[in-house]
This record gives sequence, structure tokens and C-alpha cells, in this order.
Amino acid sequence: MDLLARREHTRRELKQKLLKRFKADDLIETQLDRLIEDNLQSDARYAESFLRQRMSRGHGPMRIRQEMRQKGISDSEIALAMEEEAPDWFALAEATYQRKFGALPPEDIKEKAKRSRFMQYRGYALDHYQHLLD
Repeated sequence: MDLLARREHTRRELKQKLLKRFKADDLIETQLDRLIEDNLQSDARYAESFLRQRMSRGHGPMRIRQEMRQKGISDSEIALAMEEEAPDWFALAEATYQRKFGALPPEDIKEKAKRSRFMQYRGYALDHYQHLLD
């Protein structure tokens, strides 16, 4: 209960943390199921929160999706969270690009490649930011 009081956790995160403290795997599974039944733990709620947090940091859909998978969130819950939030990835990509590079166009091909790598690292697809490089 202490773990959930601080912030949301995925089922996988809770299980890993509890396995460090206790060795009874079947008891942990039972308690995790009870937490879900009582709506104290929800991967869907975690996914929504995580998505909003990462979007505010300027991360794109590919990076957010990958980080969620690493946290143990299913693809269906990821898709549902992204569908409910329905972000404008083009506008977010433009805001991220402008915050980092400003309004000046890239000077040469090397600078253009650098900016493209940055946007890819942030998790944006080429179509989200290609118009900004021209």
C-alpha cells in the first residue's frame, strides 16, 4: 500500500518491488489481483498519466510507446490511452523542435541531420517533423 500512496505503478513494477521484499510469489499475485479488484492499481490509469507526463516533456509517440512497453503495459492499453488523449503529434513535434532549435532553418546538411537525429531520439516519426527541416 505504501508503494501506491506515492505514485501510480504498473502491475509489473509492483510485482518486482514486492518480490525484493517477500519471496511468496503466489501470495504477491493474490494481493495484486485484490488491488486491481479494489481499483487501487490500474495499468490503464498509469498509462494515461505516463502519456500526459511524457508529452509535456516533448516526447513523441514512438518513444512513449516503447517506454510503456518496458514498464509492462500491454499494447491494447497503450493504444487506448493514446486514443483517449488524442494528441496532435505534429503540433507537439513543432513545439519540441522550436524549443530546441528556434525558428532559424538548418544551415547545412550536417545541421539538418543533427536536428533529425534529435527528433528521432525524442520519438517522432519523420512525417511529424520533416516540414520543419525544409
